[in-house]
Amino acid sequence: MILPAQEFNEQEYSIISQELAKADKKIFIASDAHSLCIGSNGQKAKNDIQFYNIHESNFDGIIFIGGKGVLKYWDNKNLHSVIQKFQKQKKLIGAICSAVIIPAKSKIDFSSATCFPDNKNDLEKEGITYKDEPVVISGNIITGRDPLAAAEFAKMFLYELAKKVRTY
Repeated sequence: MILPAQEFNEQEYSIISQELAKADKKIFIASDAHSLCIGSNGQKAKNDIQFYNIHESNFDGIIFIGGKGVLKYWDNKNLHSVIQKFQKQKKLIGAICSAVIIPAKSKIDFSSATCFPDNKNDLEKEGITYKDEPVVISGNIITGRDPLAAAEFAKMFLYELAKKVRTY
């Protein structure tokens, strides 16, 4: 799970983490924070690994959490490279809210997505069709609109992950 060092969306993080934990999925927090990521309302999450230590062979999927702090990661070349490696291995890539723009800018192949409505134009600038739906799946990319879609997003991510893990 990718968290911004500052101002991640705590609701998205909490709901998605809880759903993954209920499904007995091991979660690693990746960030460029030196030790703790700080949410928009002060919630803290311990960073397990740095971006440059993410190796797609160690994970079944990756999820990008939104929030105000994610905007500074939209053009992060390290994250774009990570996404491209996950895509090449046909691993599941999830993003919610404003974080959807990161995979959109990474030049991977997907045609439609949802995101925080304020970011619709940013998504469409990358050639991706915006869909006004809570969750959208395009190939191995799962996108969620906003915190209200977090539970549905997490359940869909787990469902798609179960299908993919069976095919490895």
